[in-house]
Amino acid sequence: MSNEINKTSKAQTAGRIILGLFISLAGIGHLTFQRQEFLAQVPPWLPIEPDLVVVLSGIIEILLGVSLLFLAKYRTTVGWVVAAFFVAVFPGNIAQLVEHRDAFGLNSDLLRWIRLPFQPLLILLALWSTGAWSSWRKKG
Repeated sequence: MSNEINKTSKAQTAGRIILGLFISLAGIGHLTFQRQEFLAQVPPWLPIEPDLVVVLSGIIEILLGVSLLFLAKYRTTVGWVVAAFFVAVFPGNIAQLVEHRDAFGLNSDLLRWIRLPFQPLLILLALWSTGAWSSWRKKG
């Protein structure tokens, strides 16, 4: 990819850094203190060992978080990749609801339903904070 030229505001930069820290911490949680919680989100129909899914997604989250923090030069590309990742893991949130699995304090269907809209908000945050959305719109 070529060097990215679009500037972002201080608010967008702060959002990108906060998102990068959040994703990095979530990735560390996959590998350590929240492993069981993340296992509850692995859809039962996935043809891969659930623990492997948690470990691999944790490694990916750490890499994405670090990329948001340190690859500002390529932030719009990273923004699209992070948004795609959030789309890819959304079925896990749905599986947690459909399978009535308790994790992360979500111990009722109501709480699991309330959580679902936060995934699209994360997608929007990734695209906004990195300038990915505005960069795409300017090219169109």
